[in-house]
Order: sequence, then C-alpha cells, then structure tokens
Amino acid sequence: MNARTRHIAVVILTFAVNYGLDRFTKLLATMYLQGSRGFSFLFNTVVLRYAENSGAFLSMGSRWPDWLKYAVLLVLPALLCLYGLYYCLFKERDLWKTIFLVSALAGGLGNLGDRSFNGFMVVDFLNFGIGGLRTGVLNVADLSITFGFLAYLVREWTTRPRED
Repeated sequence: MNARTRHIAVVILTFAVNYGLDRFTKLLATMYLQGSRGFSFLFNTVVLRYAENSGAFLSMGSRWPDWLKYAVLLVLPALLCLYGLYYCLFKERDLWKTIFLVSALAGGLGNLGDRSFNGFMVVDFLNFGIGGLRTGVLNVADLSITFGFLAYLVREWTTRPRED
C-alpha cells in the first residue's frame, strides 16, 4: 500500500470510527435512556441521562430565529467540515494531525446530522463531574470534537520548529 492510499484509508477509518460510535451511542441513548431517569456510576462521576439540545455548545443559539440557526448552526459548520475533510485528504501531510482533525470533523458532522434530520435536536446523554463541579450534558460527537481539536493543537505546538 503506497503512502497516499494509506493516508486515505486512515481518513476513512478515523471518520468511520468516530462517526459510527457517535451514531451508535445516540441510538442506545434513545432506546434505553429516553423516558427514564437515567443512571450514574463511578460514584456519580458519570451520569447517563437522555436530553435533547436545539442549540450548539451549552444550548447556545437555541432561541435564535430559524433562518439564523440554519445559517450559523447548520450551513456554515457543514461547509467548514467538508472543507476540513478535503484538507485532511489532500493537503495535510502529518498523519497524526490528520487523525486528530478528522476525529473532530466526524464529531461535528455527527451533530450536524442530528440537526439536519431531527428537527435541530441533538441527542445528548453524558455528564461528567465530581460533586457540584459538572460538565454540561454532551455526547460522543462532542468528545470527538473536543479531544480531536485539543490533540491537534498539542501536535501543532510540539512539532512547530523552534525559533532560537
């Protein structure tokens, strides 16, 4: 397998794993958590409870007019994600940066899929924390976005040539 083919295969595999896990866990959350009180484990560190979010991060934009929601929460992010996939396939040469960026893009497209086909509702079901210090309710796509971009930034920072 030549380097180009391997690069494309890595993009496809990374996308499939992140997008697939997101879809699968949202399906499980809908089947088993919707309509229930949910449950927690690891001494209430992880709480699984079904929620729907009509906005973006922490429900930002949920009260915007429909035209603005479509533009800012659907069309613009979709264009950015598609350009990002193009960039990963044809421009980015660092395999680790590609993996990290595709992970984030797959998460973004996972949530965009919910918005597109679920009346702008994104399925969320994860909450992490200790005591009163807790995250918002999120999903696997949000984890892919967050960890993908953070890992990408770390890789960018650690591989950048140092100026003496």
